[in-house]
Amino acid sequence: MAEDVHPIKVGSLIDKVWYLPNLRRAWTLVKANHGTWGVDGQSLEAFEAHLDEELQGLQAALKDDAYVPQPGRRVYIPKPDGRRRGLAIPAVRDRVVAQAMRLRLEPHFEPRFAETSYGFRPGRSAHQAIGDVMASLHHGGEWIVEIDIEQFFDTASHARLLAAVAEVVADGRILRLVQAFLQAGVMEEGKKRTLVAGTPQGGVVSPLLSNAFLNTFDHQMLAAGHRAVRYADDSVIVCRTREDAEAALEQVHQILEGQLGLRLHPAKTRVVHITEGFEFLGFRFWRDEEGLHLQPRARAIQRLRDKVRHLTRRNQPRRADEIVALLNPVLRGWGRFFGLATCDGSGGRWTAGSFGGCGPSWPNAGARRTGGDTLKHSSTAVWGSTLFGYIPDDSRVGMG
Repeated sequence: MAEDVHPIKVGSLIDKVWYLPNLRRAWTLVKANHGTWGVDGQSLEAFEAHLDEELQGLQAALKDDAYVPQPGRRVYIPKPDGRRRGLAIPAVRDRVVAQAMRLRLEPHFEPRFAETSYGFRPGRSAHQAIGDVMASLHHGGEWIVEIDIEQFFDTASHARLLAAVAEVVADGRILRLVQAFLQAGVMEEGKKRTLVAGTPQGGVVSPLLSNAFLNTFDHQMLAAGHRAVRYADDSVIVCRTREDAEAALEQVHQILEGQLGLRLHPAKTRVVHITEGFEFLGFRFWRDEEGLHLQPRARAIQRLRDKVRHLTRRNQPRRADEIVALLNPVLRGWGRFFGLATCDGSGGRWTAGSFGGCGPSWPNAGARRTGGDTLKHSSTAVWGSTLFGYIPDDSRVGMG
């Protein structure tokens, strides 16, 4: 991690991981997250039926440095581009241990993470990342560096992941435990496959490890004067001039490919002007003579339409009230996330507006929420802090 202002490493942590109240808290979080069974077939209900015995067994294994995580159960989910994303579903007991480890590691990593990192961090969100980007656009940013890391969660070096943890943690047993999770592999069609790189998506500790891995990128970009807003492995940089954007892009290649050994998509990692538009976290951003716009990208709208069509299809064995009960959570969830952009009442076009209904597009000066749900013109600082919980610095130091 570049420019670490917390040079003192954390000493013994393993005893705090296997501390029984910590394991109980970890179990509470695992249960609240629901989830399905892993390779051993054990459900949350089966684990809970013998909770004390299970937790005491985990504590004993961790105390004896004998805990070995099982492979993740490989499942695939469709990606918007037609490909499939592989997930590794850990066993319940492994989720409890990983959660217990995360609870003890996270407080030591959080102060070291950059302000431009928003993914899977306490008190931070995708909406705040979008607010950071919008604030830079309102402060004169016109040129955008789009960054596309190819298969980050499958290709991040285990050695570099462990090194990122070792920069913060001196406890060798914690490092061995992290290594064991990285090397647990996946079980697919009855065969175990050991992973030589990457941190499997679906793992409890994977988001923390990915943030630790990319933290040096965040800090080096800030030190170079470029504000790389990142959510997990998705990043964009907003710059005032094309020259600044080209310099930022060169720095991105040097750090992500040269230092961290990652691969950038050659066509999708590029510089674009705001009038061309760009996509980030499911939204499309662009500016025209009417102002700055934010709308759900076409694939997000199409996925919603497909899901609604499926739930409301004819000739299905459900009553109307059952269909409504299934449909409402889908619409509410989509609306909560994409409600940052709404239709302008002119035939379904999406523009930046209010949370609850149709509203005006944002002017260059920014907007804020007042009275009810309508956005009124105001300063960018008020807009960012009220709508996203992000308080932008008027100087936008390090914007690029």
